[in-house]
This record gives sequence, C-alpha cells and structure tokens, in this order.
Amino acid sequence: MPCPTCRRPALFSPENAFRPFCSARCQGQDFGAWASEDYRVGSPPPSDDQE
Repeated sequence: MPCPTCRRPALFSPENAFRPFCSARCQGQDFGAWASEDYRVGSPPPSDDQE
C-alpha cells in the first residue's frame, strides 16, 4: 500500500513499526501536520438558535 505522506510503497504488516507510513520521517511529518492543525474536520456553521 502507498505511504499516506510520500506515496512510496509501505509494508502494512506487524513487521513495519511505522505502518501505514514507510518510515519514521513520514510518520513524524503527519503527526506534525495534525499538531499544527493543518488537518481539520469540517462541520456546518452553527445556526443562530444554538448557543
């Protein structure tokens, strides 16, 4: 399966400690993106009747 960060092939098995990533570097980049809030889950804006 491709690595979610760099798209290189990554082994998705217990032997790969970084799965689904191919390396610690790609895993760290993804964690950094989450930590800096680069990834966000969208939600509808609140309506006026909600507090």
